[in-house]
Amino acid sequence: MRILIATDHFPPFIGGAHRQAQLLGRSMAHRGHQVAVVTPWHGGMPKLEHDDGFVVHRVRQMRTAFDFMVRDQRQRHQPPFPDPVTVIALRNLIADFEPDVIHAYGWLAFSVAPALGRRRIPLLVSARDYAYFCATRTLLRKGAPCSGPGPLKCIACAGNYYGAPKGWFAAAGVAISKPLLARRMTGLHSVSSYVQDVTTANMGGARSEEWLEVTIPSFQAEPPARPGEEEPDIDAWLARLPEEPFILFVGAFRKVKGLETLFDAYRKLNDPPPLVLMGTFERDSPTDFPPEAVVLTDVPHQAVMASWERAMFGVMPSLWPEPLGATVSEGMSRGRPVIGTQLGGHTDMLDETTGILVPQGDADALAAAMRELIGDPERREALGRAAKERSKSFAGTNVLPRFEEAYRATIAGGAPEPR
Repeated sequence: MRILIATDHFPPFIGGAHRQAQLLGRSMAHRGHQVAVVTPWHGGMPKLEHDDGFVVHRVRQMRTAFDFMVRDQRQRHQPPFPDPVTVIALRNLIADFEPDVIHAYGWLAFSVAPALGRRRIPLLVSARDYAYFCATRTLLRKGAPCSGPGPLKCIACAGNYYGAPKGWFAAAGVAISKPLLARRMTGLHSVSSYVQDVTTANMGGARSEEWLEVTIPSFQAEPPARPGEEEPDIDAWLARLPEEPFILFVGAFRKVKGLETLFDAYRKLNDPPPLVLMGTFERDSPTDFPPEAVVLTDVPHQAVMASWERAMFGVMPSLWPEPLGATVSEGMSRGRPVIGTQLGGHTDMLDETTGILVPQGDADALAAAMRELIGDPERREALGRAAKERSKSFAGTNVLPRFEEAYRATIAGGAPEPR
């Protein structure tokens, strides 16, 4: 198959979605498919880059159309509407590559839909968060799970999140672009059953009855080293960890990840194990990190996985309905129990036999769960063994054939008539 992967996120920036896009591209190329990836351009990046078996195309936006408009090398986020500059670049790429199927993720999908023009190319859209109907992508309103989009509350919520008028434009862009994308979609892929349910309910309407719908989780795999690629110094990273077993958090340092709840719960523990935080600082990162915590940023994935081997257990106390949480399955694959939250994709991985689920934002419940795992080594080990067995369903060897099946089914389903 000729597969074009269009994604908001891709390395060199660090994140779960970035890594999954690269892994999927490399894996499909290694399985004999012709793959191309298209992603937003960032300052200092080449227009074309050869990865392991495929080419990465970076496309510009209106705000980055010319070099003099870009003064830094920070990550650029695709706007929540069809960007004219991006649409033209995508249209040219589609004409040159002639894909059998397009697999799109994120707000870049809003530009892919009009770029198709009159071409009847099947389009599989991935839902890895709530971006197609929520301008903040979090499905949170005033710190609590949102019941669904509405014009006035979305404008107010996005305005508070991004500031006015940027948030107002974001909310309007999502509202206008959502039905345009829905009409061009052939299929919907979601990373968890929760994401599948809420995306279908809030995006599809009657049109969703015509979609192919598949739920395929993020997968675990270590990509083969590329020729000339420098291996990270894992030992140097491990040397920065506490010598004794520790509590581990992995993820972006964002408030929606529940860091403030974690800090509050950790302060309630008497003589706790060390707390290690691995992730990236974001614009909404908390400022009151516990002074005794070990904070590591931009940690290579191999070092993260090696760190799980030395952890006592993991804590992922997300406030938002976490779409899936690949770091949960990664910890499980190393035989470590994880504490997650009850609403969202964590329920696809964790139950009373493989970990612990607590209510979102409940510091007392989180502290009680941590005390239980700290004080009961036998239960901790039993949960870890069950978690490791459960994690096998998230291994690349089991998940990648499901993506291939989804691509073939999307192609067989054809593309809707352009309107």
